[in-house]
Amino acid sequence: MGKNVAQKLIDSHLVSGDAQQGKEVNIRIDQTLTQDATGTMAYLQFEAMGVPKVRTKLSVSYVDHNTLQYGGFENADDHRFLQTLASKYGIYFSRPGNGICHQVHLERFGVPGQTLLGSDSHTPTSGGIGMLAIGAGGLDVAVAMGGGAFSLTYPKVVLVNLKGKLKPWVSAKDVILEILRRLTVKGGVGKVIEYGGEGVKSLSVPERATITNMGAELGATTSVFPSDDITKEFLAAQGRETDWTELKADDGAKYDETIDLDLSKLEPMIARPHMPDAVCKVSEIEGMKVDQVCVGSCTNSSYRDLMLVSETFKKGGFKVHPEVSMTISPGSKQVLDMISLNKGLSHMIEAGARILEATCGPCIGNGQSPPSAGVSLRTFNRNFEGRSGTKDGKVFLCSPETAVAAAIYGVITDPRKLGKYPKVKAPAKFLVDDSMVVPPAKDPSKVSIARGPNIKELPKQGALPESLKGKVLIKLGDNITTDHITPAGTWLKYRSNVPKYSESVFSAIDAKFHEKAKAIGGGFVLGGENYGQGSSREHAALCPMYLGVKAIIAKSFARIHKDNLVNFGILPLTFENAADYDGIEDGDELELVNLKNGLTSGDTVTLKNITRGRDINLKHGYSPRQVETILAGGTLNYTTAKAK
Repeated sequence: MGKNVAQKLIDSHLVSGDAQQGKEVNIRIDQTLTQDATGTMAYLQFEAMGVPKVRTKLSVSYVDHNTLQYGGFENADDHRFLQTLASKYGIYFSRPGNGICHQVHLERFGVPGQTLLGSDSHTPTSGGIGMLAIGAGGLDVAVAMGGGAFSLTYPKVVLVNLKGKLKPWVSAKDVILEILRRLTVKGGVGKVIEYGGEGVKSLSVPERATITNMGAELGATTSVFPSDDITKEFLAAQGRETDWTELKADDGAKYDETIDLDLSKLEPMIARPHMPDAVCKVSEIEGMKVDQVCVGSCTNSSYRDLMLVSETFKKGGFKVHPEVSMTISPGSKQVLDMISLNKGLSHMIEAGARILEATCGPCIGNGQSPPSAGVSLRTFNRNFEGRSGTKDGKVFLCSPETAVAAAIYGVITDPRKLGKYPKVKAPAKFLVDDSMVVPPAKDPSKVSIARGPNIKELPKQGALPESLKGKVLIKLGDNITTDHITPAGTWLKYRSNVPKYSESVFSAIDAKFHEKAKAIGGGFVLGGENYGQGSSREHAALCPMYLGVKAIIAKSFARIHKDNLVNFGILPLTFENAADYDGIEDGDELELVNLKNGLTSGDTVTLKNITRGRDINLKHGYSPRQVETILAGGTLNYTTAKAK
C-alpha cells in the first residue's frame, strides 16, 4: 500500500517500535533547534548527560525571544552562556538580531526529508519545506542532541485537500484560521496534518510555512507539505538547491481523515479573543475600533508578508491611522536587509509604522502591550488572555492583509475594500549573509563556558514512592495554557533560575499559589480539557515540580506538556469518568495508592479522595518507556540509570 508524506518521513527515521497507529515509536533526529527562552535549560540538561559533542547532523542555538537585555544582567548572561556552550559542544549559534529561529531555519538550514526537533512549539514551521519538524520540551531535545531517539505515538494522518487558488486579499493565514475554525485547538491531537491537492502548487514556501507554523495551535504532532518544484525554487533562491529532494505521497496513499478546502471560496478570517480557534469572517465584525496593529512573529514575518504591507501603503498613498500604534517585526536579518535595500522598509516608516528588531518581541509579551482594554490586531499565532502583557487586552489574530487594513482605517476592515491587490514577486535570489551565525570552535578544549549568577543548578526529583498524598492546590477549567502556568514576558529572564521562576506559577490566577504550595509541601493540581496547551516551555512542568506538585489530574492534556510532565516526574493522569472532576474541590485531601502496581499492571490507578470518602479511577495512558521514566522520577534519572 502506498504511503503518505508523513508516513514516509516517520518510517524512514524509525529506530524502534512498530509503525502502528497509537503505538509508541522511536525515531532518529537529524537536526535540532533551541531558542533562548528554552535553550538554557536544554543545554544544562545536555551537560548533565556527559556527552562531549552533539551527535546530530546539525544543531542550532538561536537567541530570538529575550533579545531586549532589560532589567538587569540576567538575559545578557544567559546569551553569553548559550554562545560559549554552543562553541564548546559543536552547535551553531545564531546571534541576537539574526532573526526568529523558525524563519531563519526555514531560510538557511531546513532540509526536505529530514527530521527536526525543536524546543519551541512552532518548530513545525519547517514542515513547509517537507521536513518532519516537531516541537518538544528542552529535555527531549537534549536527549536528541546526545544521539538519543525521540519517542512519539504513531499518529493518524489527516489530509487537507486543497483545491483552487486564493483570491486577492486572502492569504495563507486565512487558510489555517479556517482549519482552526473547523477543528478547534484540540482537533489535531494525535494527528499529523498533511497538505495536498492541486491547490498546493499555488502556495509559496513562506505561505506554506505560515500554515504549518500555526498548525501547532491545533494540538497536532506536526503539519507537513510535500517537497516539490516550489520547494526547489525556494531553496535555489537561498543558494541551497543541493539540499532539495522530492517528497510526495504515493499514488493510492491512505489517510485517516480528509478535509476538502476550496481556496477560491475562502475570505479574510480573524480569530477573536482569547483563543486561536475563536474564528469568524472579518466581514462579520467590521467597524470595531482598533488601538494597535502588530505585524510579525514566526507566523507572518517573511519577505512576502512585509512587502505586502509596504506595497499596500505605497500604492494607495495610505498612512497609519492617528489613533493606531503599528509595529513591524521582521522575521530575519535577511528579510530586514532586503526590505531595507528595496525601500520597502522606508515606505512603512513613512506611513507611520514603528520598526522593531528581527525577533519574537510582542508575540511573547516582550514589549508592545496594548492599552487597558485595548483592541490589538496581530499577525501572530496565539491570543491567550494576558499573553500580550495586558490582562484585559483584546487580541485578535489575522493576516497581514487584514492587519494593514485596520492600521489604515482605525477599525477592523475587510481588506478587500483596499482596492487593487499589490503583487509581491518572490526574489530570484535572496540576500545571503550568514555572518551572524557563529560556527562551533575548532578546538573545544580552549572554550570556557560562561555562567552568570542567575544560572542555577537543575532541581532534582527522587524516584516515585508507592503512594502520593496531598491537597488540591488549585482547581482549574478547560484550555489552561502554559502561559497560565508559567507566564512569559518579563518572567522569562529567570528561565535558568527555577527557584525564582517558580514564583510565577499560576500567578495570573492566584498570586499566592507558590507560597501556598511551598507552605504545605506541594500537592495536586486539577484541570479540565486540553491542560497545558501552547508553548513547549518545560518550565511549566519544571517549576511546579520544584514547588512539590506531585500530579496533574485533568480531563485531557496537550501533547508536549504531558510529555514534559513525564520528563520531570510529575504524573499526568486523566479521569476514567470525566464527571468525577466535579466531585473534587480545591483543598480536598487526596492520595494516589499502589502506584507501582497500578502503573505497571494496566492503565488504571486509584485516587482516594480522603476528604469526601470516595475512590476515583484515573487513567495514565503511558507507554512502557514512560512508566519506567515516571518510576525513576523523570527522564534524567531514567537516562542516567540506563547508561550505567
